[in-house]
Amino acid sequence: MIIRAMDLEQAALEALDPDALARDAAAAIRVPSVTGSELTVLELLAETAAGLGLEPDLHRHDLAALRAHPDHPGEEASREELWGLTATLAGRAPRRICLNGHVDVVDPGTAPWRHGPWSGTVEDGELHGRGAVDMKAAVVASLHAAAALRAVVRDAPEVVVQCVSSEEDGGLGTFAELERDSAFDAALIPEPTGWAVVCAQAGALTFHGVVPGRAAHAATRLEGHSAIDRYVAVHAALAAHEQALNDAVEHPLMRELALPYPLLVGRVAAGAWSSQVPDRLEFEGRLGVPVGGDVAAARAGLEAVVAAALDDGGAPAEIAWAGGSFAPAETPPDHPWVRGVGAAFADELGRDVRAAGVPWGADMRHFTARGIPCTMAGTPGIERAHAVDERLALADLTALARSLVRVAARAGALI
Repeated sequence: MIIRAMDLEQAALEALDPDALARDAAAAIRVPSVTGSELTVLELLAETAAGLGLEPDLHRHDLAALRAHPDHPGEEASREELWGLTATLAGRAPRRICLNGHVDVVDPGTAPWRHGPWSGTVEDGELHGRGAVDMKAAVVASLHAAAALRAVVRDAPEVVVQCVSSEEDGGLGTFAELERDSAFDAALIPEPTGWAVVCAQAGALTFHGVVPGRAAHAATRLEGHSAIDRYVAVHAALAAHEQALNDAVEHPLMRELALPYPLLVGRVAAGAWSSQVPDRLEFEGRLGVPVGGDVAAARAGLEAVVAAALDDGGAPAEIAWAGGSFAPAETPPDHPWVRGVGAAFADELGRDVRAAGVPWGADMRHFTARGIPCTMAGTPGIERAHAVDERLALADLTALARSLVRVAARAGALI
């Protein structure tokens, strides 16, 4: 029976076509899909899935209903519609797994690219363009991996590839898909993890603050109360709060990181004129939430820190929680699914694969919130994600697809 299972896995691996995989990944990269504008690439991927023998289902979500949902995960990009795509390989094994990946990408920025952000150029064995790493190429790898399993479909689980929108600004696409269908035994998201099997992710909450002041002429500034001066105390308090969050990290995988739970203020704006004491300062940032932590408690903690910093007799600050709301998530490192994913990737790579935690929010938490064991595992290159000249080695893309084939072929024994 063991020999038969290995033979079936090998048959699926042999069905994978690296050249077709590279060609389809390049085609997807050539279609711009900045968050909020994903439909065109989803239409292309639906055609790709059909050509591979999968069952595509391109659908429009009820955006108004999702925004009214009490667990709405937040949004930052402007959008008028939300589309999703599933591509299914109907199996006969009594298990059902999900391969999930997002097709939305961040803006390419204003700096020049060597080949252009939407080129899909292959040079020196590397695929260039926005989404090569994060993560349209990995979505295409998931489609090809599922299709390769058609060679052993009688013994394979049902595999559903979710191609989702809106991951970059909060994860609304995966949230919508799981509202539609969450009957999965396990899930894998091939984010660029550097071949680590990620089973713990920090939360990340976006906040907006307003510090009030009192205006006065610059020549009589003592009559005013500068909002900038007041914010300096807030900034120092936030730095101390970040230190406290990271002083006693409990989760063993998160303890391995240099800064497990970052707290960053990324934008500050104040003042209308150089000769006037500013009466208003706005600041925006991102708060890391510890694995196992509560989102509401994290918000309350930051609000208390800001309030204490402004205990100077002036008006209190206003804090609003807008944009993406990524709760933390974890799947135990000793869970059979985590171990099995690690073993499948290790067999493909020919070396040990470590379990890891990451300091960034991801769609993993949507699965674990529903009791679905989920891991993230994928290629190197996260340092190139969101950067100019994003690119991925085709050898890594093929290795990812083969690893996904191994995971799916073994899924029935893992869950």
